[in-house]
Amino acid sequence: MNATILVDAIERLFAPHGLFYRGGFNPAPGSFDIANDGVVGTIILIGNAGSAMWAPFQADPIARDGRPNPLNRWIEQVVGSAADSLGARPVYAHQGPPFLPFLTWAAQGDAVSPSPLGLFVHPDFGLWHAYRAALLFEEALELPTKDRRPSPCEACLDRPCTTACPVPGNELIRDHVLGCAGSGLPEGQDCWQQGCGARRACPVGCAYRYAPAHMRFHMDAFLRSGGL
Repeated sequence: MNATILVDAIERLFAPHGLFYRGGFNPAPGSFDIANDGVVGTIILIGNAGSAMWAPFQADPIARDGRPNPLNRWIEQVVGSAADSLGARPVYAHQGPPFLPFLTWAAQGDAVSPSPLGLFVHPDFGLWHAYRAALLFEEALELPTKDRRPSPCEACLDRPCTTACPVPGNELIRDHVLGCAGSGLPEGQDCWQQGCGARRACPVGCAYRYAPAHMRFHMDAFLRSGGL
């Protein structure tokens, strides 16, 4: 399938849900097999940037049915339906253990790299994006040329993300698992309302910051899990 036709088809299916094509790659022949279900020729990542998916998710009955993990179930519904249309097998970043290597896949298919916080940074979206699922195709499909822009962190001299946490001593997000500012400390109330202060300090992708309700949804999930 022609690369343009493939990506256009993916965009048509996912755009109403605020999701989109996040890159892809062709694994080396015979190098990739999931649960002995057949060799995979193409891996295409599906994800979001900013809060474009928030309104479509909130409008779906899944968001209000009171059952656990509504966002994950909504992603499975949306991606599963699209995968059927495209003749692909869907897999999900939230499934596991064992969890699939989505960050490794992202580094192979998209212009992302680890930031000082450990989160992957994108030249346009900054830290305000996520990979939600992947479409696995048996064939080695033609794909668009990979975006190879360098990490924006390379040109960031001040690195404000490393010093923005309001909790004394928590300079990097890796140190927040037990002492996160959002864990109930008075200094962390703004982080719960607006999102991690260290994440918000990044100057890249400010236009894609999650909306407050979207951010609180993720912060609540973070606090329930006890860590990142």
